[in-house]
Amino acid sequence: MDELMVLTTERLRLVEVEAPPLSAEEQELTDRAWDDAVLAQPSMFDGSVAASGGLGREGPDGLVLAWMRTTYRRYVLRKVPGATCWLPHLFVSVLQPTDDGRLLLGRMASWTAAPGRWQLPSGTGEPPKAEGEPLDVEGLRALAARELREETGTEAAAEDLGLECLLLGPRGDVGVVFRAPPRSVSSLRQQHESLIEAEKARGHDPELDQIAFASTSGELAALDGPTADYLALLVDRHSQYSQHELGRIGR
Repeated sequence: MDELMVLTTERLRLVEVEAPPLSAEEQELTDRAWDDAVLAQPSMFDGSVAASGGLGREGPDGLVLAWMRTTYRRYVLRKVPGATCWLPHLFVSVLQPTDDGRLLLGRMASWTAAPGRWQLPSGTGEPPKAEGEPLDVEGLRALAARELREETGTEAAAEDLGLECLLLGPRGDVGVVFRAPPRSVSSLRQQHESLIEAEKARGHDPELDQIAFASTSGELAALDGPTADYLALLVDRHSQYSQHELGRIGR
């Protein structure tokens, strides 16, 4: 598969699978790549993550998502030429609409893994704290609500986030995308500004150092930096959704 795919589903089931073990040589390569990554980006932390183990169909209207318990260091190998033991990402993203039909976008700060990149409020998949405890859609939904709050300052109850779609990347990465209730642009700006002030008061820099709003993919060219590979696709998809909703309300 060479292109990013957008998949919709009525049902999503998650199942845990074992991460492929590393040989001694692969472990050494992984540790060396991780040490190099930390030297380049000291904020990196080898915490627990839920990686993607594959996505498949289940019945006529369902999808099953396999996930693996591992740590961040299994991700760095994808940047090492010739390495084959890296794992695909699993992440959540949030479509935060405005009441005038645009989407909130954020620019990653200089200390993050993708400095300067514009994307949706997002977070890496996290496994349940207890070994053997299942990860489900509600767990991903709660993570999405937390990432929205931590990155933009906007509070949304997890139960108010609707499952929008799934993204399947050409390298096996899977994104689970949720849709938040619409907010005014002014309130979203104010909440992000308040978050920045609070973070700076604690001596921290925010994860998203700027926010912007877009209604079509053509507007992304005006942003001062690269964009996530899915962003143009989801912005245009949202635009179609907004036009449909306006037409429905106008009837």
